Amino acid sequence: MKIAKLFHNPGAGDEEHDKKNLTSMINNEGYECRYSSTKKKDWFDVEPETDFIIVAGGDGTVRDIAERLLSRKRIEKHWPIAVLPLGTANNIAKTLGVTGETKEIISSWKKTRIKKFDVGRLTGGDKTMFFLESFGYGIFPYLMMEMKKQNKEEEIEDPAKKLKFALKLMHRLILSYKPRYCHLEIDGKDHSGKFLLAEVMNTRTMGPNLCLSPDADPGDGELEVVIVLESEKDKFADYILEVINGHNESFRFQTIKAKSVSISWDGTHVHVDDEILKIEKEAPMKIELLKEALEFILPAK
Repeated sequence: MKIAKLFHNPGAGDEEHDKKNLTSMINNEGYECRYSSTKKKDWFDVEPETDFIIVAGGDGTVRDIAERLLSRKRIEKHWPIAVLPLGTANNIAKTLGVTGETKEIISSWKKTRIKKFDVGRLTGGDKTMFFLESFGYGIFPYLMMEMKKQNKEEEIEDPAKKLKFALKLMHRLILSYKPRYCHLEIDGKDHSGKFLLAEVMNTRTMGPNLCLSPDADPGDGELEVVIVLESEKDKFADYILEVINGHNESFRFQTIKAKSVSISWDGTHVHVDDEILKIEKEAPMKIELLKEALEFILPAK
């Protein structure tokens, strides 16, 4: 019998995704489930005999687990991660193709595939951070700050309504946002300019489920840098409006494959996945790819 360590964000999902129901579903599929709530103190503890890790929560919970695994020494045991997407956006799970009902996802683990997953490592000043989804400047950090300022995210419980609210707010912000100059070097080549956004993508979607990089593969050894030029501001606003109205077409603006990126921005805020980071104006940030840093369990085809 395989031993599974379940890390659960009890604030994600609904009453069907509480501790009792989740552990019962996992045990019923023939696993020995050991439970840990991410809301408890000193919650990250994996018994050595564990065969794999289960993350029940949203993108933030997946990232919390990943950061702890990445901080371990190479000689220590690492475990593949199975995701039960219970968050609002679930960008990581969607990129991996992990969708559907929780019980069906658990059942699919009997015929699993392992997906090697690259991670972006960000360094600037005395900081070193990791990202699984994306890192960027421009309109997205601005959107995140406005969401927090309005305090609407916590008031809206329905995930679909929460995403739609974020998109509507983003559309309004784009119309008044002034593009900033960005110094951008990708694999040693200069791509600098005035941008509405510059996003270094690892997953296909980011933020409120925007598919900025439809061809992204987090296991291909490359990142995708998506930029929206100052001249494309109206085009981007129209695209957001189309998504709000239910037309989920992929966003096809300039995308450049990258293994290393050096970037600085005429501003003070960036985002690293779903976190906002304040930096010094025009502070240089360097990004490199950590190939196959993590392993995820995918459903059988």
